[in-house]
Amino acid sequence: MEKLLEILEEIAQGADVRNCTTLIDDHILDSFAILSLVSELEEEFDVEISPAELIPDNFNSAEKLWEMVCRLKGDN
Repeated sequence: MEKLLEILEEIAQGADVRNCTTLIDDHILDSFAILSLVSELEEEFDVEISPAELIPDNFNSAEKLWEMVCRLKGDN
């Protein structure tokens, strides 16, 4: 999860990504940031994030992102 937090902090500079649960709802992550995040996550964690996964709930918090990555890796 630490690597995911590092990626999020780089993309959403200045945001408290460790505690925020409204990254999408509060427009901290815009569409360009989400595309960058998807690319970084796919590369770092060797997962494929399908369009079906691109829902706000999966991207609103670091915890939800980590749950998605673990699910896609089959680590749940």
